[in-house]
Amino acid sequence: MTKTKAAFSGGKAFIPFLTAGDPSLAVTEELIVELAAAGADLIEIGIPFSDPVAEGPVIQTADERALAAGTTTDGIFAMVCRAREKTGVPLAFMTYINPIYSYGSERFVERCAELGVDALIVPDLPFEEKGELQPYCTEYGVDLVSLIAPTSKERIRTIAREAEGFLYCVSSLGVTGVRTAIAADVGEMISLVREVSDIPCAIGFGIATPQQAEEMARKADGAIVGSAIMKIVARYGADCVPHVTAYAQEMARAVHEAG
Repeated sequence: MTKTKAAFSGGKAFIPFLTAGDPSLAVTEELIVELAAAGADLIEIGIPFSDPVAEGPVIQTADERALAAGTTTDGIFAMVCRAREKTGVPLAFMTYINPIYSYGSERFVERCAELGVDALIVPDLPFEEKGELQPYCTEYGVDLVSLIAPTSKERIRTIAREAEGFLYCVSSLGVTGVRTAIAADVGEMISLVREVSDIPCAIGFGIATPQQAEEMARKADGAIVGSAIMKIVARYGADCVPHVTAYAQEMARAVHEAG
């Protein structure tokens, strides 16, 4: 069992997301350590990109702030190296294929493995094209996490059969962002997965309240929370750590109670 999949072995998994470098890499490093202590079972680290097609305005602007602050891929790798000295929580990079290509695909994945990054999530890499990265991920022991959406329909079983680590279940059509209601029938998506695989399923896109987190965790194996966290970061900037931590503790409790 990979470390990514093991994040779900103790029950329902709470998975917070951070945009690396917003407001600074030093704050991101501190947040990783504090989120792990607050109950995160796996942490997604977003590598900021100038054209994040899957992201809504909250994470888009977080990316812009991070890039304006001078955040680079090598800087993020160095930050993760420091954070790894303080916590063993499973980590996943969420990024786009262009930054990976620019860095050098094999070099990027090898560096992830060296630093203890357990998984890669690449929203703009279609399942049919995962061969661009899969050989390197297999060689270096990094899970390449697949995404499924309400529109995936007949492809869900195909994707689930080959899924690694966990399946990222997109709860809503469109981009990431806080929503007052999550409309998609995630239960139907997960039932299709279960026909062919026991891979853990985590739901993301739109979860913001403890009630939503608990509801989604009851339907799946975990809940991913991103935009709501980055809204707190945007509000408090360099002073965000205690506020994010308090929110994460509440969300982690709701997710874990669903198990």
